Amino acid sequence: MSTSTDQTPAADSTDQRSMRDVLAAWPKIDLHRHLEGSLRLSTLAEIAKEHGVDLPRWNLEAIRPYVQVVDEDPDFQGFLSKFKLLRRFYSTREAVMRVAYEAVADAATDNIKYLELRFNPVALAKVQGFSYEEVAEWVLSATKNAQQDYDIQTRLIAQIGRDESIDVARQVAEVAAAFQNQGFVGIDLAGDEVGFSAARFAEVFQWAKTQGLYVTVHAAEAGHASNIREAIELLGADRIGHGVRAMEDLSVIDLVIRHNITLEMCPTSNLQTGVISSLGQHPLWAYQQVGIRVTINTDDPSVSSTTLTDEYMVALRGIGIPLRAVKQMVLTAAQAAFLPEPERQRLVDWFHQALPPLGAGTLLKQ
Repeated sequence: MSTSTDQTPAADSTDQRSMRDVLAAWPKIDLHRHLEGSLRLSTLAEIAKEHGVDLPRWNLEAIRPYVQVVDEDPDFQGFLSKFKLLRRFYSTREAVMRVAYEAVADAATDNIKYLELRFNPVALAKVQGFSYEEVAEWVLSATKNAQQDYDIQTRLIAQIGRDESIDVARQVAEVAAAFQNQGFVGIDLAGDEVGFSAARFAEVFQWAKTQGLYVTVHAAEAGHASNIREAIELLGADRIGHGVRAMEDLSVIDLVIRHNITLEMCPTSNLQTGVISSLGQHPLWAYQQVGIRVTINTDDPSVSSTTLTDEYMVALRGIGIPLRAVKQMVLTAAQAAFLPEPERQRLVDWFHQALPPLGAGTLLKQ
């Protein structure tokens, strides 16, 4: 077989654009997107000027490296450091509502039809000493307004940091439960999984499940595969955020399959944090092939400078996943949505109808 290409660079570029156009037109689902990682940089600059947020520099391009991954070596702590500055912009009710509204609007622009947006009430409340209830109400109000203006369905997940006290974790869970009928559907555990075990939060998460909330847990992203077992067996996780390192323990792979656990995978983020060394090593496709339910998500679109369409392109071109498998991952995301069963089934049925058939004439060859 010849190793030379049968396409000119111009033809290849056209093919890439055509692929992206096809994927941009697909209806999509994002189950793992952080509000704090979804700020528009232009909004960041405006909030800073309007509300006197002290920035390292005022020029937008000059501050980009502080809040976005830009030509730097992959590093997990470096990635997390972006949030130290980003979280300073939740300085007023108006700022919180603007960022939340725009996060939903930006998702809708990428043709995302169902979005689960997670945020940390503690981080949003801390800047000005707001209550958790206040910031929850503001985010709810803003996302409802955005849903009225755009063709998108949005649900909220309250995130708890692994470094928080049990008392704070309980308060956040209680806020999510209190606003369950208004749009909150679950709670999440995130943060430093190497330094902080999930086990101590077991009682809080088990209580949340008794209230009807779903549970997702960041696990086996930077930490060991055993963190997934802890999340499932002790916290009752319905989904796992990332789960990249599950492959290090076959018994964990078996546990994930037996419990029908869905992994919320974020390829670009995993590359930027150094969890994987190259896209070719990402386990997304391998996991699906062995029977694990996997989905494609953005994680932090602003920090990673990505969209869900970009992530689909990464799956196809970077990881080498067939288009038919990417389509199945979209349907898997519908099946894993944190919705009551009748609503979830309607979502699944809608996506079955809305996603294009992949016949012989499909632009992206298999």
